[in-house]
Amino acid sequence: MTARENDGPPTRVLVVDDDEGIRVLLASVLAAPGCTVTTAATGVDALRIVRGEEFDAILLDRLLPDVDAVQIVTALRAAAPSAAIVMLSAVDDVDARVAGLRLGADDFLTKPFHVSEVLARIDAVRRRGMPIDDPDVLRYADLEFDLAGQRVRRGGEVVPLTPTELRLLRFLLENAERVLSRGQLLDHVWRYDFGGNSEVVEKAVSTLRRKVDAGRPPLIQTVRGFGYCLRADPS
Repeated sequence: MTARENDGPPTRVLVVDDDEGIRVLLASVLAAPGCTVTTAATGVDALRIVRGEEFDAILLDRLLPDVDAVQIVTALRAAAPSAAIVMLSAVDDVDARVAGLRLGADDFLTKPFHVSEVLARIDAVRRRGMPIDDPDVLRYADLEFDLAGQRVRRGGEVVPLTPTELRLLRFLLENAERVLSRGQLLDHVWRYDFGGNSEVVEKAVSTLRRKVDAGRPPLIQTVRGFGYCLRADPS
């Protein structure tokens, strides 16, 4: 199938849920605008599928019968680093949303949900803050962010990042050498109100730092008491 234009939901979606009714519903809804949909009832099946195919987005039930949520998100992220993961959960509160995002999901959707919101969330999480028609490349030191290709290189080597990590790094690059508070990062990267909870930011920055700064002079600096900054000079 020819890939869709970037004004709608992604082409390749994996739906992972042990509820057959939800799998059938989502497959039907996502297929209507032209997506290619694959479904899995267990975490084991999802991992097997992801290791053999590429996906733009993964809709993932938070409570699967055969695997722990932490294990499955970590494994899926490793197998499909560029796929947007939208976690589905029957629990609707701030702690649940924070927990889902801390696990590594890019967005969180509560059951029962409106099917139109599913399409909007998938689309938004992939495009949020990343215009595809901008041909420019953001650069700082030996770090390059190709906005059109949504690809990051450090010292000429590709650094695989998740959609959330891409948004976070882009915001840091656009504000290089400026200290950004945790609240600013929450507002601009996640665009959710977590009641001031900064754990999501801290975990995301820590993971991003391990990927971008691995074996190289550190660029992502922690400014104690204030927030974070992209700066070659740690002082």
